[in-house]
Amino acid sequence: MQLESDLLLERQKIRRRLVFWRCIALVIFVISIVSVVAAFSPKMGRDSDHLVKLKIEGVIGSDVSKKVKLIDDALTDKTVKGMILYVNSPGGAVTGGEQLHDAILNFAQKKPVVVSMGGVAASAGYMISVPANRIFALNSTLTGSIGVIMQAPDISGLLDKVGITVDQLVSGPLKGQPSMVKPLSSQGREMLQGLIENFYDQFVVMVAHGRHMDVAKVKELGDGRPYSGQQAVKNGLVDQIGTEQDAKKWLTQYLKLPSDIKVIELKDKKSSKWFSRFLGEALGDSVNGFMHKVVYKNQENLDGAIAIWKP
Repeated sequence: MQLESDLLLERQKIRRRLVFWRCIALVIFVISIVSVVAAFSPKMGRDSDHLVKLKIEGVIGSDVSKKVKLIDDALTDKTVKGMILYVNSPGGAVTGGEQLHDAILNFAQKKPVVVSMGGVAASAGYMISVPANRIFALNSTLTGSIGVIMQAPDISGLLDKVGITVDQLVSGPLKGQPSMVKPLSSQGREMLQGLIENFYDQFVVMVAHGRHMDVAKVKELGDGRPYSGQQAVKNGLVDQIGTEQDAKKWLTQYLKLPSDIKVIELKDKKSSKWFSRFLGEALGDSVNGFMHKVVYKNQENLDGAIAIWKP
């Protein structure tokens, strides 16, 4: 009798496990279907004319290829009539800003772009705004900060204090400049300053071209300082004060489109993250944390010179 009772209990446990894993499989299937639908949902409604909206928020990294592709794809879509570019960024990598600037410039040469600035649109955040046909800012927006910075940490003094010596073998006097373990030489400083000035001149030309200003005027304004929205309007860096709704209104009137025309936001496909979140809830936070930290974590790459406003 005891053996039969044990077998019955074991069968009940197996059945419960089977029911549990069948439910898990069913939920995974439903989540997968929802993810696929969500991934393709932005395409729905694109058979008719519409506007697109692209958000650039936070620090701009060196790799902006996904954003550039979104812009390029929108440009080739005949139903896209124009773009609202929302910028809320203190700037970031010069290379990322340059790539976004060029992609937006290419778009603006064929279809109109209007920029709506958030709390901050400075340095590379301003760089990507200047190709637009019209720039709107809030009164309190911090923008401008035209300039480039390159930082070279030097811990050689600390190493000396703790008695650590680092031998650095280089093929030439400038190959090891800058270095964290050696002080910056006069030759290295001159070389890096030349790079900064070259990047700065490129930035100035972008602003002069986009804002239809003389290079001398841009350099006068471009000493690295930020401007409020009101100040930027007065000195010509921004066109007018207004919200995102004002920007949309201007764009629809410019294109002579209905005021209620659909606006579709351009987004990267992130359906895979939904799946990892589901795993985290179903199987534990440790799985979710692992998936995001090891597989999905997006770290901004700021190698090289940066155009960023630092309060």
